[in-house]
Amino acid sequence: MAHDPASGARGVKICGLTEEAGFDACITHGADWVGFVFFDRSPRCVTAAQAHALSARHTGGPARVGLFVHPDDETLARVLEGVSLDILQIYASFERATEVRARFGVPVWLSQPVSARADLPAHCPAGVERLLIEPKPPASATRPGGNAQQLDWGLMKGWMPTFPWMLAGGLNPANVAQAVAITGAPAVDVSSGVESAPGIKSPDAIARFIQNARSVTFSA
Repeated sequence: MAHDPASGARGVKICGLTEEAGFDACITHGADWVGFVFFDRSPRCVTAAQAHALSARHTGGPARVGLFVHPDDETLARVLEGVSLDILQIYASFERATEVRARFGVPVWLSQPVSARADLPAHCPAGVERLLIEPKPPASATRPGGNAQQLDWGLMKGWMPTFPWMLAGGLNPANVAQAVAITGAPAVDVSSGVESAPGIKSPDAIARFIQNARSVTFSA
């Protein structure tokens, strides 16, 4: 089930799951979303069969999110044939995101990399359920996200979007509460920040990240 921001609890997504211990920790500690990466340049890349095997360990629970980088329709169709996904998280243009939503009928999240306040989006494209606000990758990066790069949270002070969004980039158990306090993020996304090695999640770090992400409350 997708997280409902109206519930008052901060939404938490654990992305880049590749092994059983990490997936099971997400279930145990109440993550709202679990993410599988379908991008071969990532150390967290999995096949549809691997994602299916992990997802089958627990029925119900967190929504399953598939992450794709500029995917074509053939790639999306092939993965969706192999594993049931509740959300498609993509790196693409606004127009492409809208096309994917119409073509596959699955909710779409769209990455929105930023480096300055002027980059913060004023609206969310029709057909896109949520925007992920994360740092623009360095010029030397080989992938658009998952670089453990931290956004300047201060540039988001006073930014009050009217659409669902999520904060990503460089988050970990030690800094997520501060990030939330500064940005007011209704939901957060982490991958490398809860790992003991690239692609290997730490159950203890997952538990602490979820607890700390939800420790900050805001008055009405």
